[in-house]
Amino acid sequence: MDAITLIQPQSIGDVLQAFKEYPEMGHILAGGTDLLPDLRKKKKEAPILIDIHHIPELQQINITGNFLEIGAAVTFAQIEEHPFVLEQIPMLTEAARSVGALPLQNSATWVGNLVQAMPAADGAIAALALEAELYIVSLQGSTWQKVETLFRAAGVSIIDPSQQLITKVRVPIPVVQWGTGWQRLGRRNALTLPILNCAVKLELERGTISKARIALGPVAPTPMRALQAENHLVGKQLDEKILQEAALLAQAESHPRSNVLRASAEYRKTVVPVLVKRALKTAWERAQ
Repeated sequence: MDAITLIQPQSIGDVLQAFKEYPEMGHILAGGTDLLPDLRKKKKEAPILIDIHHIPELQQINITGNFLEIGAAVTFAQIEEHPFVLEQIPMLTEAARSVGALPLQNSATWVGNLVQAMPAADGAIAALALEAELYIVSLQGSTWQKVETLFRAAGVSIIDPSQQLITKVRVPIPVVQWGTGWQRLGRRNALTLPILNCAVKLELERGTISKARIALGPVAPTPMRALQAENHLVGKQLDEKILQEAALLAQAESHPRSNVLRASAEYRKTVVPVLVKRALKTAWERAQ
């Protein structure tokens, strides 16, 4: 790995100043679990690393109004141990525990996982189901952006880490009954990329589903929502018939690819409805 200069800003303003002083030379460093190996293998070049660990507001988890807000430097281990997440959003806890072994969870961040934009990223699938939004700052200004707009292609996000910083992720907290579900299929639990993963969020009003979110990976070039299956659930109760219909719709929307190290496209396609049904049933039960 070539010589690299490490900058440790103390505020978001300092990060923006680094963007200004080192245009297109720097790279945001959070957990570094993907970036540092890429630098060693020369898959990426970044003569300036901008380490955001010393910015207090990026290390916080807050409940603000009807939103859960998680800072860019918060690790998966911190997320899965947070009392509100454990009680109210167990799917996020389960997804966080899926991201590698414990040492990786102690370093990797949710924001970093999102920026990697891998179609099977556990954090990305969870964020998609939870309707997450990202706060992005740059020299041109700042804005909230829906997480589904982040993914451009497999392994490619719209974020330029030499010019943009995601400061936090926020998740809306419904004011109605709601529940979440998580399912993951892998050759070894947590230590490899999944064969398939599925995250679900259901909102209930008067005993019926008023909103449904079903996120799947890797069944498309980017993390994907099963929109037809979601729409089919709205206005219904989750009995076995509706459950089966929604699972089959999600299967029809999925277009996985074969992977020599993980599984064939045919196998993945077959398993999709199984995971969707399990995640939906869990979310329904938790919403009760």
